[in-house]
Formats: sequence, C-alpha cells, structure tokens
Amino acid sequence: TIAEKYSLSQNYPNPFNPETTIRFKMEKSAPAEVIIYNEKGQIVKTFSTIATQGINSVVWDGKDNNGHPVASGVYLFRLKSGSYSSTKKMVLMK
Repeated sequence: TIAEKYSLSQNYPNPFNPETTIRFKMEKSAPAEVIIYNEKGQIVKTFSTIATQGINSVVWDGKDNNGHPVASGVYLFRLKSGSYSSTKKMVLMK
C-alpha cells in the first residue's frame, strides 16, 4: 500500500521553540513538499525538495516564507509526494 511506501512522522520536539524537525520516509527518490499551515489554512512555510529513498527531514525554525517569526499556536504540516498526502499537527510555544 502507499502508506507502507511513504510515511510522515510526528515532529520532534512537539511543542517546540525555537525549531522542530519533521521526518518522513520515501520508498524512492522523488519530488516532495512539506507545507506548514496556520489554523486558518493559510500557507506559512513551504519546503520543496527531491527527497531520497529512506528517511528524510526538514527543520522548521518557526519563520514564514518571508523569514518573519510566526506567532505561538497550533500549526499543521503536510507531506505531499505524487499521490501521497499526510497531515499532522504541531504546537509552537514561545
């Protein structure tokens, strides 16, 4: 199944301040995006990469795509690669 080939792990640490690591597993090398959303569903930060087979990770420093710090609160992070998509919650506490 697709879920066995790809997976999105819970970020660590969670809650976090000032940064957190988001890990995901890929069956093969492929384009992947990790997108972070605020509670309103607006895109805060996008990480685009060619992920390698196996475990990959991105580190989010609590800043938006323009380099500005975001507010404390609940954020969603989503992994998208091909037809796979998975979303989880995380908390930024300042």
